[in-house]
Formats: sequence, structure tokens, C-alpha cells
Amino acid sequence: MHADRTETASPLSSKHVLHRLGALRAAVVERPVSLYGAAVLRIGYGLLYFAFLLRELPHRQEMWGPGAPWTPALARQLFDQTGWRSFLTLSDSQLYFELCYVLALTVSLLFAAGWRTRVTSVLFAVVVASFHARAIFSSDGGDNLTLLMALYLCLTACGRRWSLDSRRLRRRSPRTSRPGPSPVLRELAVARRQLITLLHNCGMFVIAAQVCFIYGAAGLYKVQGDTWGNGTALHYVMHLSLFQPWPALSGFLSEHLLFLTVVGYATVLIQVSFPFVLFSKVKYPLLVMTLGMHAGIGVLMGLPFFSGAMIIADAVFVPDRFYRAVGTRLRAVFRRRSSGGPSPSPPTCEVTRVPAQHAPGGAETLAGDARS
Repeated sequence: MHADRTETASPLSSKHVLHRLGALRAAVVERPVSLYGAAVLRIGYGLLYFAFLLRELPHRQEMWGPGAPWTPALARQLFDQTGWRSFLTLSDSQLYFELCYVLALTVSLLFAAGWRTRVTSVLFAVVVASFHARAIFSSDGGDNLTLLMALYLCLTACGRRWSLDSRRLRRRSPRTSRPGPSPVLRELAVARRQLITLLHNCGMFVIAAQVCFIYGAAGLYKVQGDTWGNGTALHYVMHLSLFQPWPALSGFLSEHLLFLTVVGYATVLIQVSFPFVLFSKVKYPLLVMTLGMHAGIGVLMGLPFFSGAMIIADAVFVPDRFYRAVGTRLRAVFRRRSSGGPSPSPPTCEVTRVPAQHAPGGAETLAGDARS
């Protein structure tokens, strides 16, 4: 009798395993995750780097120009040792450098707008890597993070939402008069779609893992320091002249020792616990606290681009239903302003009830993303 029970349980268990493997395969190659999050990363980093290049426009010659203290010849010698490359060192011509700078500004804007995203994402990564390598000794953590995110975004379908590409595909009229593709072409289209979905999901996973590593490593590094352990680290930070864009404000905060101690301990706790709360609802108040932490770093320490890079990276953990709700509300506001009267309430299914094709377990595919 026990043998019969074992024989009947074995097929059920194998069928269950096959079902789980099939569900896992469908989740990896059929359902792209965080399409709106990828769009926010694309827009954020494109505009952030465009603003960075604009801010450094008066100082571009000293940082990347052919007459900079770190000359192109020295940069090429370093490239021979490190393996880095930069299109800025291909010529020592001043005209060539100016054209490269204009190209970098244009590519950043086109990438943020989502125009031909497959091409502009690669060009944006090349631009960021070239400028980073040309002046690698003047870079900081924000530059490093932007470079990593630019490389990772090349793998994602970051142009499927809130982009000129998605708008163009929505306006393209269906050609019903044309005959359907052959079975071979259909199979190739399915394989291509699955490959794109696989690369997108892997890219988003790597981005999320990178952010977790940054927070975890930063928190564990702080734990090892005596000043963070006794709560005096932020007090000393407030007295660093290099990071005092507002000396009066830094001096005012340095007098409130208890406040700085509480904020210091909270910073360490947030960074250490961040990778462990991502699968619970605790992550939402934690994301709000990280937003405040980075905003404080940007204002008090004069590091706006580092703070901006971290805030944009945190957007990958915000669910797509939040971005859909925000987009629906914004469209309602614009519609009301353009019509001059009250607009009808947005459909309930777009805000309070997520359709099946957009749900985490739905059958959303990249082929339908551009038209939805």
C-alpha cells in the first residue's frame, strides 16, 4: 500500500515541479518587470547628465579639453594601463572637442526623451564612459553610479514607457490589408520578444542588486568607524570646509548634537537594513527616508548630482502601479486645463484595480507594451 502511494505521488510531484519551472520561465521571458521604473531611470539619468554637462560648461576646458592640466597624452598613457577608452582623446583639436561636447548634450536629451532608445542608450553609455575616463581623477560616487546605470540601461527596454518611441508606435495605424507573417517569421518574432524580455528583466535585477550593494556596503563600512559608532560623525562632517556650501546652516546644525546623533544612527540603520526589507511594505517608508537623506546630502554637503543619482536609482523599487496612477492623474490635469472645464474622473481600473496584463502575474509582453 505504501508503494502504491509512492507511485501515485511521484507523478504529481514531477508535474508540480514542471509547472513551477514553466511559471518561472514565463515570468523571466514573457513578463517584463518595472517598465515604468526603467523609463524613470532613463529620464532621470539623461536629464541629470545633461544638467551636469551644462553646469560644467564654463569649466569644460579645464576638465576635458585638449589644454586641460590632465592632458590627452597623459590620459592615453593611463588608458594603456587601465584599459579605459575615450573618444575625447582621439584628437587634440579644439573644434573636435567642442563638437564632442555638443554631441554629448544632444545624446543626453535624446536618451531622456526616448528617441530611438535602442541606439541612444548605447550612445549615452559611450558618452558617460568617455567623459568619465577622460577626467577619472575628478570623479566621485555619483559619476561612478551614473556610469554603471548607463551601462545597465542598455540591456533594458527603457523606451517602452513615457518616450517618443512609445508615442510613435501608438500613433502608427495598423495595416490590416497586409497578409500575416509566415510561421517562421512568427517564431522569430516570438524568440526576439522573449530575448528582449529576458535581457530587460536581467538588467533591472542587476540595477536593483547594485543599489542594494551600495547601501549595504556603505552601512557596513560606517559600522566599522568609531565616529559613527559614538554618533559624532555628522558633527565632524558639518565642520568640513570642503562640504560647506551654506556655512551658516552647517554651523547651526552642528550646535544640535542630539539631532545629529539621531540622524547618524538612523542613516546607518537605513543603509544596513535596506537590502533586507525590499520584499515587505517596510520598504515604502524606508524609501521616503532615503529620499530625505539624499536631499540633505545634496543641500548640506553641496553634492546635488551624487544625491540625484542615488534618488533616481531608488526609483527602481517603486511599483509600476504608482507610476501608472501618477500618469493618469497628470493626464487628467492636463486635459482639464486644455478643455477649460472639469474633466471626467479617471477610469477606476487604471488606478485602483490594475488590469491583468499589468499585474505582476499577468501576461504582459513587450510586444503589447508599446501599444498599451
